[in-house]
Amino acid sequence: MPTWRSAIAVAALTAFCGSSALAADAKGRTEAPGLPDQVWALVSDFCSIKDWHPAVVECVESEKDGDTYRELTLGDGGKIVEKRTGQDDHSYSYEIVESPLPVKNYKSKIWVEKDDEPNRTVIYWTGEFDADGATDEKAEEIVTGIYKDGLAGIKDAAIAAHEKEEGIEFTPPKVHGEVGDPKQ
Repeated sequence: MPTWRSAIAVAALTAFCGSSALAADAKGRTEAPGLPDQVWALVSDFCSIKDWHPAVVECVESEKDGDTYRELTLGDGGKIVEKRTGQDDHSYSYEIVESPLPVKNYKSKIWVEKDDEPNRTVIYWTGEFDADGATDEKAEEIVTGIYKDGLAGIKDAAIAAHEKEEGIEFTPPKVHGEVGDPKQ
């Protein structure tokens, strides 16, 4: 006959193993020039994602029952519908309502903080979700890639804004073999 201790242990193990509480997660982080207010100005508009994420070609924002939604159109024609769930001066959180991504119960937050270095900001993007139609590892790889591409886009936009503010004009270097190059 099992003791009360073994019964509790079995119940705890069953609850732990039988639940889906172990959600997958993804995290991204980068630094960019500028103060948090300056960098956040590039990101804060819920549909500005179309300006800095290379996979997003269009964003349409809408309101429904007091909630803000965005419909993202991807370069391959895919659509993602997201609902903003919170926001403050330097962050917003959202959840995916509809998506071709192999995830469900997706919740995410993007925010900026002042870095230890002067005139530099740290940008964070994190998410938790359950894999759906893929392994946790594959779903994490996909979402981490989305964050990496988006953070690179924010950083590029922040660098361009910083250079414009500083009066720096970027001229791409001449590549050997260009038409008109006398070395040809």
